[in-house]
Parts: sequence; C-alpha cells; structure tokens
Amino acid sequence: MSNVDGDAIDLVLETPGGSGEAAEDIVRLLRKKFPSMGVIVPGTAKSAGTILVMAGDEILMSNESALGPIDAQILQRGKMFSAHALLQGMDRIKQEIEKTGKLDRIYIPMLQNLSPGELEHARNAQDFAVELVRSWLERYKFKDWTKHRASSRTVTDEEKHSRANEIAMALSDHGRWKTHGRSIKIDDLRALGLRVTDFGEDRELADAIRRYYILLRMTFETNIFKLFETPTSQILRFEREHVHIGAVPPQRTLPVQDEVNQVVIELTCKKCNTVMKVQGNLGGPSPLQPGSLPFPADNKLQCLGCGAMHDLAQARQQVEARSKKRLLTPPSSKEVAR
Repeated sequence: MSNVDGDAIDLVLETPGGSGEAAEDIVRLLRKKFPSMGVIVPGTAKSAGTILVMAGDEILMSNESALGPIDAQILQRGKMFSAHALLQGMDRIKQEIEKTGKLDRIYIPMLQNLSPGELEHARNAQDFAVELVRSWLERYKFKDWTKHRASSRTVTDEEKHSRANEIAMALSDHGRWKTHGRSIKIDDLRALGLRVTDFGEDRELADAIRRYYILLRMTFETNIFKLFETPTSQILRFEREHVHIGAVPPQRTLPVQDEVNQVVIELTCKKCNTVMKVQGNLGGPSPLQPGSLPFPADNKLQCLGCGAMHDLAQARQQVEARSKKRLLTPPSSKEVAR
C-alpha cells in the first residue's frame, strides 16, 4: 500500500464472502489513503463482499456480475445459518403464542438449544452489517448526490439517510432473497434506487476489465493464493513458499520487466521450522545477498536444520512464467572472488 500513490484507487473485487469485520478493516485502510474509490465486480462479490462494494464512490458491474444478500451468517453447533432468518422465525413463534396463548411443542427442542445471548449475537451481527452499508452509502456513494434526476430538486441529508437505510434493509432481507447464495444483479440494485455503472456498455473498458479478471483467475488457480503487485515489484504467496520478486534501482529508465532481476524465496521447513532465504537471478548476473542461499540448479534444497530435501521446481516454474526470464543460480562469494 505504501508504494501506491495518487488520490484515487479502483478495487477489483472477487470474493464468496467472509467477515464483515474484515470488510470494515479493508475499507478503513483504503479510505484513509484514497479520497476516491471505485469498486469493480467482474464476477461475484457475495455477503461481506457486497458490504465492501457499498463503500465505493462508483460501483462498476456488468450483466455477468453478481452481489449477494448481506444477511449475517452465524455458526451454531456446527451449522451455519442466517441471523435474519433466525430472528424472523423467533418473531413468528412469538406472534403464534400471542395469538393462541400457548407454545406448540414442536418448537420446544429448538428453543431449548437457544440462549438469550445467542439471540442477541444474531441481532448484533445483523445490525452491524446493515449499519456498515447504511453509513458507507451515505458517506461515500451519496456524497455527490445533490440533485434529483427527475425534478432537479436539491437532495437533503434526510433523503440520503432514508435511501441508504432502504437499500441496506433490502439487501439484508432474507425473506426477500430467500437464500444467502442468491445472486443480486444490476437490475435488482437499480430497482432499489442504487446507481450502478454497467462497464459492459463501454467496449474498451469491458475488454480491459475482463482481460485482467481472466489473468487473476488464472493466477489464483495455481498454488498462489495471495499476490501484491506494484509498478516495480511483485510479492507472491504460495502454499509452501513466499516469493518476492524485487527490483534493483536501475541506472536508466527501463521497462518494468527489465528492472526485476532477482527473486528471493523464503522457505520454512515443515519438519523443523528452519527459515531459509534462497536467491535466484533473472536473466543476468547479480551478487548473492547476505544471508541468502543460491537457488539450486537442480531445484533440490537441503534444509540447514534437519537435512530434509525440498523441491523448488514448482517455484521455479511460477517465477519464470511471470517474469518471462530464466531463473539462474547466482555465483557464490568464492566464485565472485575468483
């Protein structure tokens, strides 16, 4: 994040969901540095992803894109279910008791497994999701909404709050969407009164977004599960290794791929937890960094702690595929002296 400059950022988001608290942390981090943020959803951004989308000044989707309900999911006794559905079911039981004056025995086993604290947790989880969406819509999405399109009448703060609340409540309404996995499309969002940009209507923009999206999908279908990229470096997190492709400051202006000339793999032995740094050179000579081991020509690295062998062949393939360069073994200090 420290290497990214400017006062605006576009976030390409693809996620099945997760923690609302994590979405809040991400938004705080981005919004602290960037006054303006666009959120692009080429594929799906469900649940907590949908919450995060609502923090964008501009939301960009296409007909293939989909958000999802923000009804909080809670885990109880190994089962995941909707907090909204639970609270709605409890309200129905209460109404039935008030109407008939008695409790149907069929509900007793379920009620015995629920505590007041668990019900309060469900209520708090649901309120939290709604409050994030409501506050972010008011603060970011609606900040430039000053005139009604139909009448040109000035938009009041009360109208912004009311519209944001309506959208947040609708997105969290389990009864409306029926299932947590339901896809919410552009037309659904526009029907709620939310302005969404259809990037599919701009051929050049759509082509750029879809190409980038395909490259991301191809990347993460390997054993890479996290990628950080700046104009001068890449950090790839593999299932087993941490690979950092760094850039040495060039003496002249060169394309990015020519600036990157080293790779350092940080490998933790699974048997003894010994941490080793292994350096490889990309296409040209570069001195071995202090504390690093030379990347083995046969891809076999022996642990310095317990002697276990590690195969770095897959790491080599990934680095060479991304850098478009051969990964070479750097010379040892003795070879350099000679």
